[in-house]
Amino acid sequence: MKTDTFAVGVIALCGVALCGWTVPAVAGDGFSLTALGSLGGIQDGNLSAWLIHPGDDDRAVTCDAGTLVNGLRVADEKGALSDVKLPGDSPDSRVGYVLANKVKGYLISHAHLDHVAGLVVASPDDGKKPIYALPSVNTALIESYFNWQAWPNFTDRGKAPQLKKYALQDLKPGLPVPLADTKMTVTAFPLSHGGVESTAFLIESDGDALLCFGDTGPDAVEKSTKMHDVWAAVADKAKQHKLKAILLESSYTSDRPDKLLFGHLTPKWVAQSLRELDQLAGGNALTDLPVVVTHIKYALTKEQPQNKMYEELQRENDVGVRFIIPEQGKRWQFQ
Repeated sequence: MKTDTFAVGVIALCGVALCGWTVPAVAGDGFSLTALGSLGGIQDGNLSAWLIHPGDDDRAVTCDAGTLVNGLRVADEKGALSDVKLPGDSPDSRVGYVLANKVKGYLISHAHLDHVAGLVVASPDDGKKPIYALPSVNTALIESYFNWQAWPNFTDRGKAPQLKKYALQDLKPGLPVPLADTKMTVTAFPLSHGGVESTAFLIESDGDALLCFGDTGPDAVEKSTKMHDVWAAVADKAKQHKLKAILLESSYTSDRPDKLLFGHLTPKWVAQSLRELDQLAGGNALTDLPVVVTHIKYALTKEQPQNKMYEELQRENDVGVRFIIPEQGKRWQFQ
């Protein structure tokens, strides 16, 4: 799944402005990112899931898995999987082959349904692979889903019989762990999400890094230092320009009252948090750093929030990042 050249700038699709930034791939450099699910709900079939692999190696993981099969199908229709070559004797479609053979594991930030639904429903036809998560998240997966009531137990823990398709691997905060059968490592950092433990994942390969946040509220509202702790851990990588992209949620526009955030961010809080990272990195460190805006909530109104979201983010953008409002099925290469 290597990346060709994509358009740069703002494009319009179905009346929604999408800010895209992509560059040609260079072997062994940076990361490829494909949006399997770009929204934060409530549009089933397009829920949080991001396919990630190094620029020179197509063995991938996903950051969250709210949508898998439909996301791969949309990505395939848009050409994002066009360079995946199936073995001559494979009975699988390209979607099936990528799911079972190219996705080598899942990074699950928290066990809310919009972040795991695709994983759960695809499990009968998936290949064997690990699930990487904080202990609280793996516990929630086996207690809430893989419990032989909501769904058969495809993991290696919990209620018998354990079908052992997915090996649950507990991550220790701040400790890098190799991602099996890939060129990547992952380091987990706990986040505060309205009373639920969520996770930010720092993915690294050949000295490059990509940071994928799960759902999180701002420290000031959550009364925590979780986001500060993540920024402190990655500030030096940002300063050295080894941090190639950040995936960061903004679920609502900035007119949303803090008391109704439910553990989420708005453009106002995104901007404030990125200023903190810039300061920790020494100032003027984030110019042109791609920030993919994840988990934007689908609205049951005539207007979707993407245009307003982008305008608000740009208005507050005094650190010079390059915001990307993603579209399901699109692929980017960050170098």
